[in-house]
Amino acid sequence: MKPFRIVIVGCGGMSHTWVEYALQQNDVEIVALVDLFPETAARLATTYGLDVPIHTDLRVAIQATGANLVFDVTIPESHFAVTTAALEHGCAVLGEKPMGVSMEQAHAMNAQAKDCGRSYAIMQNRRYQKQIRAARELIHSGQIGTPGGAFADFFIGAHFGGFRDAMDHPLILDMAIHTFDQARFLLRSDPVSVYCHEWNPVGSWYKGNAAAICLFEMSDGSVFSYRGSWCAEGAQTAWEANWRVTGSLGTVVWDGADGLYAEVVSPGQPAAFQLHTSRIEPAMSWNGREGHHGCLDEMFAALREGRPAETDSADNVKSVTMVFAAIESAASQSKVAII
Repeated sequence: MKPFRIVIVGCGGMSHTWVEYALQQNDVEIVALVDLFPETAARLATTYGLDVPIHTDLRVAIQATGANLVFDVTIPESHFAVTTAALEHGCAVLGEKPMGVSMEQAHAMNAQAKDCGRSYAIMQNRRYQKQIRAARELIHSGQIGTPGGAFADFFIGAHFGGFRDAMDHPLILDMAIHTFDQARFLLRSDPVSVYCHEWNPVGSWYKGNAAAICLFEMSDGSVFSYRGSWCAEGAQTAWEANWRVTGSLGTVVWDGADGLYAEVVSPGQPAAFQLHTSRIEPAMSWNGREGHHGCLDEMFAALREGRPAETDSADNVKSVTMVFAAIESAASQSKVAII
């Protein structure tokens, strides 16, 4: 019997990445598939040659197989039910973002994981890129001085179809969690308040608000500004957003892809209206895998080493709280404190 016996819950398109990863691991065994639609699970099993039972009830699947780990690859509305059931039945959970669909759910899930003493880690694949790792090192190297502001632009025209088109807050709830988490990662700082305005632009194919502007005050005294739209046709940014982080001695600029550099004040200059700067091209020293596989590498390393993952719920709840505080701020048209 292998150390990690996995039930995969949610057998749609996103599950393929998780299955492929599991099949690469020598100490992992997929023991069951769970989906509300058995035919969907059957197609996944056929695709990967999985000879495992198919269930519609996670609790039954865990009890029948002796599983100790659950991959939650369901839609956001199901994360709370799946995660709490898995933890209750003795399983650790690795799940897709966001943790839940309310602050109350996210805090309850984190509290349950802590009380059970089991791991609950969330997929934040956009932390796992050599460029964002290099940007973070550069920001905190001292070369740009003390960081004072981070600015992210996200403009993508994404025609998904399916559940996202029907969500009330598709941009903030389903996508901005990535950018908000990136901001915490880059600044090494947590949010203390937010003011947000969201709307649904003319021409949007989403039912809910697909655009937003958010202003977060951070615990280190810096400010994080977010501008985004998920129905922006033309001149699109990277999915990782377009970033600028300003400090007391310079600025880091990252286009969300390969373009990463800093401009810093050259030392020893006399006082002037504008000071001369020099350009720094950072080294890409991080050699981990990128994207989903990089995040899953960290999740499994944490399980094997008996420590919290970098994206453990105790950390990720701070990112997901940014999401729900922003939604609350937009609804109330007022600044919201983040506790």
